[in-house]
Amino acid sequence: MCRVIAIANQKGGVGKTTTTSNLGIGLARQGKKVLLIDADAQGSLTVSLGIREPDRLEITLATIMGNIINDEEIRSDYGILSHDEGVDFIPGNIELSGLETSLINVMSRETVLRTYIDLQRNNYDYILIDCMPSLGMITINVFTCADSILIPVQAAYLPIKGLEQLIKTIGKVKRQINQKLEIEGILLTMVDSRTNYAKDISNLLIENYGSKVHIFENSIPMSVRAAEISAEGVSIYKHDPNGKVASAYQSLTKEVLCNE
Repeated sequence: MCRVIAIANQKGGVGKTTTTSNLGIGLARQGKKVLLIDADAQGSLTVSLGIREPDRLEITLATIMGNIINDEEIRSDYGILSHDEGVDFIPGNIELSGLETSLINVMSRETVLRTYIDLQRNNYDYILIDCMPSLGMITINVFTCADSILIPVQAAYLPIKGLEQLIKTIGKVKRQINQKLEIEGILLTMVDSRTNYAKDISNLLIENYGSKVHIFENSIPMSVRAAEISAEGVSIYKHDPNGKVASAYQSLTKEVLCNE
């Protein structure tokens, strides 16, 4: 049965895109059929998968959602690209910004993406969606079609404190639109394990949210090597296979698989 996981945090720079690509490719390495979706107008996931100029693409997530709004029939393979490391993906680009504005006047505007995801559920074991750093209408569309939400959080005080609004929004979507929606877990990223500060942040996270939300046992360490992979268009498994970040994402992949 397909699992749809949104990777979301309204704060930018916390590792959403890195987590989406490396968790997705990690799942593919475990024999799973995986579709990655770039739901961010910045197109960061698209770039990290090797597309240098996403704004020049003819078919993106915005195109697909636009077709659904206009009641146009879509083939299940329409707009899907393939990556050398075994995942399929739907690119995103700046056109999503315009689509977000136009969604305001669309009937059932929160469920446009769900129509497409329901079309793909029989084709994949996992669908991972990289959300934009906001809680706007595109992100609400993602929450409406997702089974769960994985929340990457940078190991620092302010990002931890900012989680409350995101968790409230998830709760609101669950109550009003998508009753099956759950929080997959909170993932600490950019962790410098050599410092007491990182341990303090981890303790703060457990203290504030541990009783309500699953916190992943595995965290993602700070690494220059992880920052390099977007420019390479490959995963951390190919860029630095023996490094600590590859090991961390491998462990995270196994932890996610255990939740099946």
